[in-house]
Amino acid sequence: MKFVAISDTHGKHRQLVLPEGDVILHAGDVSSKGQKNEIEDFLEWYSGLNFRHKIFIAGNHDFYFESNQSVNTETLIPGGIIYLNDSGVELEGIKIWGSPVSPWFFDWAFNRKRGADISKHWELIPAETDILITHGPPYGIGDKTVRGQNVGCEDLLEKISGINPKVHLFGHIHEDYGSFTQNNTTFYNASCLNVNYAIANPPIVFEI
Repeated sequence: MKFVAISDTHGKHRQLVLPEGDVILHAGDVSSKGQKNEIEDFLEWYSGLNFRHKIFIAGNHDFYFESNQSVNTETLIPGGIIYLNDSGVELEGIKIWGSPVSPWFFDWAFNRKRGADISKHWELIPAETDILITHGPPYGIGDKTVRGQNVGCEDLLEKISGINPKVHLFGHIHEDYGSFTQNNTTFYNASCLNVNYAIANPPIVFEI
């Protein structure tokens, strides 16, 4: 199965050029300010894409998803789109889990304190996960800021080391786009925008 992965489009989704694939995955920050009209525009675009399966999670900019969680899943998400929020789905035997949370940073959406507060989300990730989608990166992998600081989540890295998914997809840190391999897991920071919020990076394509 061919996957096309993107993240951190921040309202610039209609400017993207997407390759063909079976499944598209978006690792969050579909909007700039998290307002309803931004979310609706993204969902209209996403639902019209020519992929057999369309999956996404929210990110720290996507406030509307956190403040209206019950409304989102019942009335906002169009048919044919799978929205993951500490939840999973299985596609043709491939098990995918998604979570929007990331370590606390100036009280953005889905922010959690490091330690017990964020770990309870990672504890929900099933051991048999094949593809893990989180908005933020694990510590030390695709998480280096323009100032050279590693800002990923230590607790997430520990969880991943225990379950060894085939793929971990994330974004959040625009300036550390790329692929990384550690143990049996391939990590993808699929941020489409650079640190200046300009489209700079192509979608990442992988197969399972």
